[in-house]
Parts: sequence; C-alpha cells; structure tokens
Amino acid sequence: MDNIRIWNGLFHWLDSGGDMEHLRDMALFVGVVNAMSFSGAAESLGMPKSSLSRRIAGLEAAIRVRLLNRTTRRIELTEAGAIYFARCTDIVEAAGVAHEQLRELVESPRGLLRVSMVADDLGTIELAPLVAAFARRHPGITFEIDLSPRRVDLLSERFDVAIRVGEQPDSSLTARRLTTVQPYLYAAPAYLGGRGTPAHPSDLAGHDCIRLPLGASGGRWTLLRGGEAIEIAVGGTFALNNMGMVKRLAALGVGIGAVDEIMVRDDIASGRLAPVLPDWSLPPIPVYAFTASRLLPAKTRAFIDFLAERGRKRAA
Repeated sequence: MDNIRIWNGLFHWLDSGGDMEHLRDMALFVGVVNAMSFSGAAESLGMPKSSLSRRIAGLEAAIRVRLLNRTTRRIELTEAGAIYFARCTDIVEAAGVAHEQLRELVESPRGLLRVSMVADDLGTIELAPLVAAFARRHPGITFEIDLSPRRVDLLSERFDVAIRVGEQPDSSLTARRLTTVQPYLYAAPAYLGGRGTPAHPSDLAGHDCIRLPLGASGGRWTLLRGGEAIEIAVGGTFALNNMGMVKRLAALGVGIGAVDEIMVRDDIASGRLAPVLPDWSLPPIPVYAFTASRLLPAKTRAFIDFLAERGRKRAA
C-alpha cells in the first residue's frame, strides 16, 4: 500500500508541475537521511537547519506521503520514506554523474566537432593547416567537416559551427568575426602578354574581369590604395561565387581575378599568376564563425578562439 501511495503522490507531484526545485529537494532529502540528522545535513549542505526542515516538509506535502518520523533526538525513515530514499538515491547519483560529465564537456575540449566550411581554396589551403594545428593541440577532439557553400541549418543539422566568408551575420545566430580576406588582382602572364598589363584601375574597363560575387555587385569593383578609392565598372565572360575557381580561371588565362593574397603564393612562385595593380586592393572581406548560441561547449569555444587568434596574427 505504501508503494502505491508513494507513486500516486509522485505522479500527482509531476502532474502539478514538478520542476528542478523538487529535484533539488530530493537531493536534500538524501542528504538528511545520509546524515540521519537535520543539523548534520544542514551543516554539510551549508544552509540553515530551519530552511532544510521546511524544504523536506514541503517535499512531503508535495508527494502527499510522510517520509520521516522526527523526534527531538533523532529522525527515522518511515516505510514509505525508505522506499522513496532508495529511488531518490539512484536519481541523485545519476544527476551527479550527468552534471560532472556536462561540466567536463563544458570545461575540457573534447568530443566530436561538426564544422561547416566554405568549399574552395580558402577552406582547403588556408583553413586546413589551422584545423590540423588545432587537432594537435586538442587530441581529444575528432572532426566532421562539411565543405559546402550552402547555408547549413546549425540546429537541425547539428553543426557546432559554420565558417563563412563575406556573409553578413544572421540575427538569429551568434556571429564572431575571425579575420578578413584581402583580395588583390592577379592574371596569367600569358593573358597579360596578349592583352597588356593595366597601369591604372580605369584600364580594367578594357579587360576580361572574372567577377566575384555574382550579380550586379560583381559588375563594379572598388579599388583601394591608402585613403584613395576608385569604383570601376567591369565585365567579362565569367561571374561566379567561388574564390578558388576565380584563381583557377585566372591561371588558365581567361581574365583578371580578385583573389586573397595568401591563396596565390604558390601560383606566384611558380609563375602561373602575376600581380596586377599590386598597389591596389579590393575591400577586405570578413570571415565569420556562426553558432546557434552564445553558450558553447569547450570544444567549440576553443576552436573559435583558436581561429580568431590565428586570424589576428594573419592580419598583423
């Protein structure tokens, strides 16, 4: 009969809105029984004896079962209290284990990190060495990396972070600016030999320009030199949305492309590409890390902090 009374009381408690306070009361009840004293339990729990007594009385009222018989000298478990204590001990211990595992997850970078990155040379040339360096620093982290230009849904697709270039922060997501990509102009020596090398930004109007980004905004380039800015209407055969493809097409001699300077170092060294108007650049393009929340596990926070740190060094 006591078993039935306990669980009927517990079901009533849950139906009436049992919450984290009630779960905390379970832990207090376990503490009192383990100490077999309100005074001893109150001291170990760091709370007034009167407050502890009220909480246990409130728990008994909530589940409609008397758990403890109190005398001036000691307390004793009722039959119902003994059954309830056995159940509560398992729950409190499981909650403690879960809390400790969660604390370790939050404080210690480890586990699977799911990352969405841009699918071009920025991801494979620039970000790959950073990911490798981060993995060596944190051997407890494993990776799943999706290289895609699409906007992933961080929540439904369960990505921890998305790294994107040039996108404006979405108000529904948390964005952290990591660094900037600085595009300069490059072309194949064969193209420049046949079409001539521009001496001034205005000369670009007579050249095939590989336009990035797509759309109307790619049809006008703003070139910067110190405090000077010149806007030029440009045209050409190709318009696209992938800087790696811009670099490849430029190396094939189809036009002049705007590419981040770090991405073309090997091409410059090998002679596949040559700088065009080296004193001029296009506006810097921001690189963001997007997350679904500001509250991040240690693995995600450490990864973003690492990229931001390297981004600052890159820009220096």
